Amino acid sequence: MIETDVLVVGAGPAGSTAAKHAALGGAKVILMDKKSEIGAPKRCAEGVSKKGLKKLGVEPNPRFVAKELDGVRLVSPDDTSVWMTSEEIELPEAGYILERKVFDKFMAMDAARAGAEIKIKTLAKGVTKTDDGYIVSCEQYGKDIDIKAKIIIAADGPESHIGRWAGLKTAQKAVNMESGVQYEMCNLHFERPGVIEFYFGTCAPGGYVWVFPKGDDIANVGLAILAPHADKVNPGKTAKEYLDDWIATSPITKDAQAVELNVGGDPVGGMPKKIYADNIMVCGDAAGQVNPLTGGGIISGMTGGMYAGQVAAEAIKEGDCSAKFLKKYDKLVRDDIGDEIKKYAVVQDYMLGLKDEDLDKIAHEFVDVDFSKVSTTQLVKALIKVSPSAALKLGKYFL
Repeated sequence: MIETDVLVVGAGPAGSTAAKHAALGGAKVILMDKKSEIGAPKRCAEGVSKKGLKKLGVEPNPRFVAKELDGVRLVSPDDTSVWMTSEEIELPEAGYILERKVFDKFMAMDAARAGAEIKIKTLAKGVTKTDDGYIVSCEQYGKDIDIKAKIIIAADGPESHIGRWAGLKTAQKAVNMESGVQYEMCNLHFERPGVIEFYFGTCAPGGYVWVFPKGDDIANVGLAILAPHADKVNPGKTAKEYLDDWIATSPITKDAQAVELNVGGDPVGGMPKKIYADNIMVCGDAAGQVNPLTGGGIISGMTGGMYAGQVAAEAIKEGDCSAKFLKKYDKLVRDDIGDEIKKYAVVQDYMLGLKDEDLDKIAHEFVDVDFSKVSTTQLVKALIKVSPSAALKLGKYFL
């Protein structure tokens, strides 16, 4: 029996951040991941904001920053482009495209340097509640091992088993789980370098197509769809089929070649009502800490991980790992990102009701909008200005 204060399951950015902060707080920490290589395969478009990394105390490193961004391009179904780049506006705050295979390892190493013990190729197979914590049954390199922990932090991704095994209702409803597929491609033809591009409408029902540049002719090209909306457009058509069709007709990808394929689910239904209980907290994608509008979850998941790790360390120091004590984590994370997730869920709901012609009309109006900066909030505020229906539905949240 291996014993520890805190066991973090899942070494993605959220889990590694949780392990780091728990260890910094003085707890004995084990960080485990089922994969033999942390960060691979990636299941992410890899975009983050500079502001988000700074908030989390993560210094940009050329080892994991693939590309610094120079703005955004939004494209409507009739190919109207709205450019928000350094050619049009001042960009005091943009972002990066990461190399997740490097970034995730970097974050896990950060946790190790803080004092966490890392166990790779270690798969959780079940949990058993004890009087003072949990025993997690694992398989490591083909052998069975048990890890006893006073606190589990479940950061095991959108399919999260740990929270559910512990009795928490963390599973997302199928209607709130986006199906995502992405290629990393080379030999693309960008109109402007360093610009992230989004394509909206029936090319990706319930979501959007993205092109996130990682080099001079390299990019992540992917999309996410919501099945109920995709089936209304073309019943039975898969996310990969939607993406392949878009790639086949886009001038950007006319000569592109795929060197990697990534698939996965993205939980966009918001945080469940309960993300903690006696001796357990859930963070990251496992806790729905994802922006429902953009599907982005790196920074918000790491924010959840940071608070979970900090509260875990405090609980160990106080000798109180009860739900009553761990509720502090719930309050911290909801106070920080909860309102934002709720607001963008309302925007997502509004956007899901728009037809291609509605999106075209908005794009035509956006072309003449004087954007002061690039941010999701600024875009929503602009939408409210040009659309009476958006003002009616979203105004009270953003004005």
